[in-house]
Amino acid sequence: MNETVLEHALELQLFDSLKPELTSFCYRMLGSIDDADDAVQETFIRVWHSWDSFRQESSYKTWVYRIASNLCLDKLRQAKRRTRPVDFSDPASSIIAPNETFPDSSWIWPAPAFSENPEDLLIRKDTLQLCFITLLQILPPRQRAALLLKDVFEWSSKQIADSLGMTPAAVNSALQRARETMDRAKLRSEEYNLMDVQPDQELLSRYVEAFERYDIHALVALFHEEGHMSMPPFPMWVQGKDDLFKFFSLVRSHCVGSRFLPTAVNGGYPAFAQYMPSKDKTCLIPWGIHVIVMKDKKIFHIQNFINTRLFSRFGLPEQLDR
Repeated sequence: MNETVLEHALELQLFDSLKPELTSFCYRMLGSIDDADDAVQETFIRVWHSWDSFRQESSYKTWVYRIASNLCLDKLRQAKRRTRPVDFSDPASSIIAPNETFPDSSWIWPAPAFSENPEDLLIRKDTLQLCFITLLQILPPRQRAALLLKDVFEWSSKQIADSLGMTPAAVNSALQRARETMDRAKLRSEEYNLMDVQPDQELLSRYVEAFERYDIHALVALFHEEGHMSMPPFPMWVQGKDDLFKFFSLVRSHCVGSRFLPTAVNGGYPAFAQYMPSKDKTCLIPWGIHVIVMKDKKIFHIQNFINTRLFSRFGLPEQLDR
């Protein structure tokens, strides 16, 4: 085996060892697992093509992150800020079947586990929760990258400076501004302050049972007085028990006969994949992934991510038998 082949084999092994962590960095930066996967793939291509020019002036890891960070910053320069329906508009004033959708690039989307390795799972799980990913999007991209590398991945200011093409002093200034902005945003976000609430398994089971029976009275009874539901890519969202009852009644024909499969999103948070009857009623097909936020042992927010492409990324079946 010649020297070039050995070098490329080593490069592939090194990159594969970084890939889970790198994907989680890109996801936190971009708010979309599809975009994160694309960024990691583009990073690998650039690393592969630039391997001969890597002079080891910094570590291999810092060099790869420099490439990935620049790719993320380029993508964010051309993109609008991702958000969630509840942060974008007021709740629906009249309850009608939603029809207007915004492009997938408008919204924050959930992510599956990046690795089976327990060490990878321990990298600040709280900074993977959907409300934290949403708050991150308010930061200018370079501040976002600096904050993630420092506070999540525990890099030194010098490493961050090398990766982002900044001076250590500029990194420290960016970190100070980013932390101040995030601290203010966290205080205003009720969902962020609910992050430490442990998921109530009994409540989750009751939600699944009520939805699969499509017992609207039982469903609505599970919600907090301030409870609400959002359904990206639809900007429309619904708040309050009366409007939730109207909405569940309106979409009955679409949802009756659905089944759920348990899954997990964003660092292991429990979620459910909803399969609905196909048009010919022969099987059940992917519809949405439900993520449930709780308050006072009630449902505070259901985020139903209606994006069937997520199912394959989460390793979920293409269909279920009826």
